[in-house]
Amino acid sequence: MAEQSPTNAHEALYNARILSLAGGLNKEDRLAHPDASVQMDSPLCGSRIRVDVTVDSNGLVQAYGQQVRACALGQSSAAIMKAHAVGKSLNELTQIRDALEDMLKRNGPVPQGEWADLAVLEPARGHKSRHASILLPFKAVVKAVQEALNAR
Repeated sequence: MAEQSPTNAHEALYNARILSLAGGLNKEDRLAHPDASVQMDSPLCGSRIRVDVTVDSNGLVQAYGQQVRACALGQSSAAIMKAHAVGKSLNELTQIRDALEDMLKRNGPVPQGEWADLAVLEPARGHKSRHASILLPFKAVVKAVQEALNAR
């Protein structure tokens, strides 16, 4: 198998779908009255996200907001989370966080079903320095939902 040149690897990593997701993200999309708000940073790459959630009486995410300062990969990951977070339980969000981490760090399968669009992030597997930024929205939403549930 031929090695990818640095230019080809960069193009595979920052493909048109990644750039489209990142470009379509509203980076300032906070909730006015969240049940919990969590800020997380990635010291390695400098990415930062603040996630706001409200949780209904069944423990499901009722509303999701975020403020994102990240590279195109982190923004794409945040856009995917924004598209799917509402209606999810803590258990579901924890499972998808773990599945994404498994995909990136342990060459696990690409999530299927509703989360199949995470396949767009598959080229980042070989770019360990990008994993933290990609995982940030998933880690932050889990922590925010945990905090919202614990505050009850």
